[in-house]
Amino acid sequence: MRSYAKAGAANEYHQFGVLQEIESASPHRLIQLLMEGALIRIARARGSMERGQVAEKGQQISAAIDIISGLQASLNREVGGGLSSNFDALYDYMMRRLLQSNLNDEPAGLDEVSDLMREIKSAWDVIGAELEAS
Repeated sequence: MRSYAKAGAANEYHQFGVLQEIESASPHRLIQLLMEGALIRIARARGSMERGQVAEKGQQISAAIDIISGLQASLNREVGGGLSSNFDALYDYMMRRLLQSNLNDEPAGLDEVSDLMREIKSAWDVIGAELEAS
């Protein structure tokens, strides 16, 4: 019983920390947090897929799709022009690929989307470092 209480307390503490970070985050950091969240959900989905946990896999993939949809909705099409259109298409592809991976129990699709997200995030992280330096 105690281990459940400790796990629950640790989860609450973690959620509190994340909420605090979100409340004080810059818009740039919020995008980083979303990308990190998508990567975490995809990794969890892959683990669930490997363990045959169908419901958990579906929940994690659904959460990742929701996050990517949020990233897509946050695109500034007025300022971003062609770059925004490219990201829009990429996010759309990533969401479709996650759905395919879920339906076909295909870990390669999860890996592909993770790789794409890590690539986008690494570029976004460089931008953040440049913003902090200026």
